[in-house]
Amino acid sequence: MELEVLKKKLSAFKGPGGRVRNVSDDLLLEVLATWETFTGTSHNFYTGIGVSQNGISSILGKAKKLKREGAVLPFSEVKIEDSTPSEMAISCDIEVQENNKVIRFRRVDLLIEYLKKAS
Repeated sequence: MELEVLKKKLSAFKGPGGRVRNVSDDLLLEVLATWETFTGTSHNFYTGIGVSQNGISSILGKAKKLKREGAVLPFSEVKIEDSTPSEMAISCDIEVQENNKVIRFRRVDLLIEYLKKAS
């Protein structure tokens, strides 16, 4: 499914000869992220997104260069399930200052776990 979405996005950058050109940086990074998590063969990947073997090598090369230079994927929202009920919303209970940074812990057990790992 995800390969089909990438194929659609890449089709916007295909020229009249069918070659993918001038791909946006965000899309390059998205292709790289998908490639890094893809479990199939490379042939299945590049045919799944509708590019040639040479085309995917160029796309991945440009994306890796962007990543080395510090580019990051655009922000995507992640939903986190809250473990405490909303009526029991607690403000920060414990604050620890370390290396000019303030670390806040909502519960004592989280502080204890942090201290065990830090020692």
